[in-house]
Amino acid sequence: MEIGGTTITHRTPGRERRLAIGALTAACLSFAAGTPARAEDQSTLPPVAVYRAMLDANRQGGWVQFRNYDGHQWIYFTALQTMHCRLKEIRYSINSYALDARFPLVACNLQNPFALPPDAGIDDIAIRLAPGTAETVAVQIVWDDGSLSDMAVYAPCAAVGEQTCAAPVP
Repeated sequence: MEIGGTTITHRTPGRERRLAIGALTAACLSFAAGTPARAEDQSTLPPVAVYRAMLDANRQGGWVQFRNYDGHQWIYFTALQTMHCRLKEIRYSINSYALDARFPLVACNLQNPFALPPDAGIDDIAIRLAPGTAETVAVQIVWDDGSLSDMAVYAPCAAVGEQTCAAPVP
């Protein structure tokens, strides 16, 4: 499947695969929309199974992405940030497995749960480092119920220029 020029490979069979595809499509379509966050009953959110399927569908392509641009190395957390309404925390570490850093989550808009707030900026989806700083990034998420994802580790792709890319590290 291709979305915005990016090929997404799904290994999730049957119903979960359809949920993942639907959730990814919804995230792409709703990215630019949004209204202010409200403290409402979270039962209006899509089931956590949708979010777990999205996370699984994005594992091979990268929960984070690397980019060399404008004299910096950028680490993008966009794929995880679109799931912010069902996340409690994004843990990560650079060049280690310590998971000792936290990437802040944006506010949840229950009416548009996959969208980032209209005023979201680059700091809401990425960190900027000196060129070549990150050889690997380890990532783990904490779901809103306190359960943990597996840890995933990624490295920058070779020979992709300024494109965003991440390669899973075995």
